[in-house]
Amino acid sequence: MNATHDPNCIFCKIIAGQIPSRKIYEDDELFAFHDIAPWAPVHFMIIPKTHIPSMAQVGPEHEALLGRLMVLAPKLALEQGCRPYPEGGFRIVTNTGAEGGQEVHHLHVHVMGGPRPWLRG
Repeated sequence: MNATHDPNCIFCKIIAGQIPSRKIYEDDELFAFHDIAPWAPVHFMIIPKTHIPSMAQVGPEHEALLGRLMVLAPKLALEQGCRPYPEGGFRIVTNTGAEGGQEVHHLHVHVMGGPRPWLRG
């Protein structure tokens, strides 16, 4: 295993095309795809192509990457059907570690939006 890829990681396999996904965006550093078990009318994830296990492993060297990810999120949210702010909007969620609800140990953000009944606090 090298530092940028974990052969046992499901998200690394999705990035490599070994597992199919409903991709909505890809560039040299980031990959975005629809969640397979959506909680909202719009629900996708953005992941870095570099294998970073969680937010707990993020360091200063990841600043630019995470900045790009956070700038990409609203662009993709609008493209995927979220209404513009302030009437519309979306939620960005990042789970970290077992106690934080993280199920796949590859850094990812969930972007969720759409009509409000799905929102649970």
